[in-house]
Amino acid sequence: MNNTTCASSEAVREKVRAGYSQIANEGSARRSSGSGGCCCGSSITADRLAEQVGYSPAELAALPDGANMGLSCGNPNALAALKPGEVVLDLGSGGGFDVFIAGKKVGASGRAIGVDMTPDMLAKARRNAEQYRRNTGLDNVEFRLGEIEHLPLADESVDAVISNCVINLSPDKAQVWREIARVLKPGGRVAVSDLALLRPLPPAIVEMVEALVGCVAGAVLMSETERMVKEAGLGEVVLNPKVAYVEGMVDSQDPFYQKILAHLPEGAKASDYITSLEVTARKPEARCECCGGV
Repeated sequence: MNNTTCASSEAVREKVRAGYSQIANEGSARRSSGSGGCCCGSSITADRLAEQVGYSPAELAALPDGANMGLSCGNPNALAALKPGEVVLDLGSGGGFDVFIAGKKVGASGRAIGVDMTPDMLAKARRNAEQYRRNTGLDNVEFRLGEIEHLPLADESVDAVISNCVINLSPDKAQVWREIARVLKPGGRVAVSDLALLRPLPPAIVEMVEALVGCVAGAVLMSETERMVKEAGLGEVVLNPKVAYVEGMVDSQDPFYQKILAHLPEGAKASDYITSLEVTARKPEARCECCGGV
């Protein structure tokens, strides 16, 4: 990577940090007033959005106050099918939303780890963790400061990796997928909900200042995501587009998606270009070098 690329990548990270620091300090990104950061505010509440993408009212009611900031575009916890005793890692864990839900699924014998590069989000998650421990009696969650391109975890140390509307923000997505493969145990699995493109965005949308923190400008084509996952060495790759998410955001009059509509060709819909994408994959089992078996 040359110096220009390095500088550009760090500029992206700083823009994302700034946007998510604002969300951490102000609360939900979804406010009826229209203020906020990622996927700007709208008439839809954070809990309503989470229910629409598959979280149950019981799961949401059990969360620490303020853990759900309306940043989801899917439900990777459900995709991961977590089991008691497993170690799960959440990339871009924010205020701890998916970590706390995962922690209850893996139980006292398991562990849920969140990694986030925004110090304000990390501080919020750690405060929320105190309430989680009081409410559940579980001491099985932790939050680490770090970039998802350089995870602060050992090789082959987790059973599952999840992420919710975060990888699209990375300036080096291929490196993120390589890191996922590195930290997964042989046979481990990944379940990601993210935003992806069905076709390239018009240049005017890519250039919008709000677009990056709005989780859209950094999104790539589904075919590009599939290529990166496979090149990282992961198998059993399944991509499942969920265009209803974007249609729902448009219907809710989300200001961010209204701005996108204003820059699209006449007659085009946001869901013609953008989709919520479920990605699942698995790291191959280790093979016996002496006999070639698993």
